[in-house]
Amino acid sequence: MSYKTIMVHMDTSTRANARLSLALKLARRFGAHLDGLFATFEPNPREFYVMAGTADYYDTHRKLRREQRGAIERLFRAELARAQVDGAWIAPEGNPITAAMQRSRTADLTILGQLNQDDPESYVAENFPETVLLGAGGPVLLMPYTGNFESIGERVLVAWNGSRESARAVHDAMPFITRAAHVTIGAASTTFAPAESQASCTDLAAMLARHGATTVDITRFDRDATESTGDALLSYAADGGYDLLVMGGYGHARLQELVLGGATRSILATMTLPVFMSH
Repeated sequence: MSYKTIMVHMDTSTRANARLSLALKLARRFGAHLDGLFATFEPNPREFYVMAGTADYYDTHRKLRREQRGAIERLFRAELARAQVDGAWIAPEGNPITAAMQRSRTADLTILGQLNQDDPESYVAENFPETVLLGAGGPVLLMPYTGNFESIGERVLVAWNGSRESARAVHDAMPFITRAAHVTIGAASTTFAPAESQASCTDLAAMLARHGATTVDITRFDRDATESTGDALLSYAADGGYDLLVMGGYGHARLQELVLGGATRSILATMTLPVFMSH
């Protein structure tokens, strides 16, 4: 198993270049085709044209976006050629969430960025990464808005709780796991909620070994009742020098409201390393 089609989200944020660099590294590693999907926030034109004096502003905004899109497309094509990676530029019109979800369903791996509250250009749509994650139908690799990641997937931490979502994430991440120098299966526990049974973790370790994972260990880390699972995972990953966190993405849409699991929500907000999620 490998990733043969990778899609990376491109926009006008400060981290777009870093995201492209990561995508190119992975495309070369896996011998994959790389699609660059350009999707940014677009205001509703009706809201401008019904307000006196705002039509010119909207036209100026559209012109600026066309110029930015052209510059980023040229960068994307130049970097493809330099890296000798096969790929395509995609700049669909319409709702960016719909476009990203549709294209992600024909990709083996989708790469998105974390929302940066200090960079308005990183805002694409309300709950953009979360909604794409839940609707992609495949794995999503999320890149933090801070930090440099020269390596990814050398030391992998698997957040395991025996659920369908965590099992899905493990299977989807197998190309990373089988190439990793070290894999740790981590299960968190509290005073009131013990970690996943040792038998389940042992079975998972045996399955990964059969797939070719060379070094797999199991850890059960304790957290107090006031610490979230997401914070505990990030702390453990930082202390252990891990460069990829693999976990299930939990959530659903309810009455047009996006409801995320606690660990998923906290990881998306405070991630400090690349996070591989599947729903």
